[in-house]
Amino acid sequence: MTIGNATLPGKGLFRQVARRLALFFVVFGPATITAMSDNDASGVATYSVAGATLGYPILFALGIITILLAITQEMGMRLTVVTNRGLADLIREKFGVRVSILIFTALLIANMGTIIGDMSAIRTTASLLNLPAIPSIIVLVVVIFFFVTRGNYKLTQSVMLLSCVFYLTYIISAISAKPDWGLALSNILWPHGVDFTPEYWRSYLIIGLGVLGTTITPWGQFFVSSFAFDKKIEARNLRYSQIETYIGAFLTDFFSFFMIVATASTLFINKIVLVSGEQAALAIKPFAGEAAGTLFALGILNAGFMGIVVVSLSTAYAFSEFFGLSGGLNTSFKQSKTFYVIFLGQLLVAAVVVAFPKINIFELVLTTQGINAAMLPLVFFYLISLASNRKIMGVHVNTKFQRSFALVGTVLITIAAISTVVISVFNLGK
Repeated sequence: MTIGNATLPGKGLFRQVARRLALFFVVFGPATITAMSDNDASGVATYSVAGATLGYPILFALGIITILLAITQEMGMRLTVVTNRGLADLIREKFGVRVSILIFTALLIANMGTIIGDMSAIRTTASLLNLPAIPSIIVLVVVIFFFVTRGNYKLTQSVMLLSCVFYLTYIISAISAKPDWGLALSNILWPHGVDFTPEYWRSYLIIGLGVLGTTITPWGQFFVSSFAFDKKIEARNLRYSQIETYIGAFLTDFFSFFMIVATASTLFINKIVLVSGEQAALAIKPFAGEAAGTLFALGILNAGFMGIVVVSLSTAYAFSEFFGLSGGLNTSFKQSKTFYVIFLGQLLVAAVVVAFPKINIFELVLTTQGINAAMLPLVFFYLISLASNRKIMGVHVNTKFQRSFALVGTVLITIAAISTVVISVFNLGK
């Protein structure tokens, strides 16, 4: 708009902002979906148990984990956008097939445990909502397989982003519980408000490692890279992808915060022990109301669905990249048979395992989170090495802060994992 020969400054600014927003939404999706999928049904179970067992002080660890999640996933995103290759593909080229086989084997085992845990949570939660359990699982597997194989990248991303909206149910559940918000928020800065006995610290370390293992996952590091590669994000839009990565990391633990608050403010203060997230949906009802418990259960169903899709895809993506095969959501079943067969195979194995109720799914989930946490130092080593290689990254190489923070995080994770094993084996702190 002009007045005489003068142009109003607001119009140029509006166009610039609109253009940047448009570019941001062009690349939007991979980082947010990856981060939010960390809050799958197994993750909800871990956060629920953490809140019920440890109370608000576990929020301090969650704050540190959020920063580490943002930094490491930004590395994976930047690595892929700059090189136009996935993390697994680069590991295979730079470190060899033996390393690829080792990492993929551990990834497959951990991912299967996660998928089984998610599917089991859906089965149990469906029963809580008076839905037929086994038929619900069968319908779920069929729907997931056909919408992934018959759709494309855009459809899958849209469905996953829609699923992210349902995490709002946890905010409502937490508010309904009427928590002590001052105590909750201050525990993000320093842990306090409980009796810090040796037994408490023992639980804090073990469960805290589980929170780490469900928030920062090896599959998440591979999926954010592969999903971004599948979207074909251009290097010129790198900064928008970086912004999205930080937003996604914040959002995932923003909702995790409310999961912990909901159980800490109802179950921890009333000394009610939990062993699963589905149990939390029932347990918080007497304190937060019927609606809060139902919303918590619906959130678990949604989280399980999202987790099953994303974790299964991460395995299929990783296999294709580690072993030099084609595979992606914009290819047909005939073009990428191996990719889709691996995807379907995980769904079927999980469904069969879940059909046998005598299997201790809770122990399986805890073991899976332990494997995830134990794998992280190795995955971080390769991720940091690649993102710090100037020949690969050019001007987009890791900064000194990024490299140092990630390395310190890797060392602390390693110490925590070893300490947890020692404590568990020798039964210390009891």
